Amino acid sequence: MGRWTGHSIRFGGFVLVTAILTLAASAQRDPTGQYVDAVPGKPLCQLRIHVTGFRNDKGKAGGVIFASPAGWPEDRSKTVVHGGFDIHNRQAIEEFELPPGKYAMAVIHDENQNKKLDRNFLGIPKEGFGFANNQRVLLSAPSFQAASTE
Repeated sequence: MGRWTGHSIRFGGFVLVTAILTLAASAQRDPTGQYVDAVPGKPLCQLRIHVTGFRNDKGKAGGVIFASPAGWPEDRSKTVVHGGFDIHNRQAIEEFELPPGKYAMAVIHDENQNKKLDRNFLGIPKEGFGFANNQRVLLSAPSFQAASTE
């Protein structure tokens, strides 16, 4: 059996809600790179990301999920999952099936769909963003540990 854990996260005007069903099995990838059940009949974890508080419905919600601090939070080549998902009524919801484990999450409001967080000449973000676990952002992104959940 598994257990549900949930977290409410607030950043940069967004609220990000996650829930993971944790199971005591480890998953492997098939030849196409998709995760498969580690043990037949035992499902992977469901990770649900719910983001609210977007300024508008323009663009996409760009999300990254990391399984380790390597590359956190901007090196997409080090992510477990990354991509954009639609915004409707100033909110976005996406679900993923992942092996059990610890994951850190970040989301941006990619209004112009250029697949990056736009910044002004001082380096201050011009688009909305958020991290898991209600981490406050001062001069840099929170650590992997601070923005992760199991």
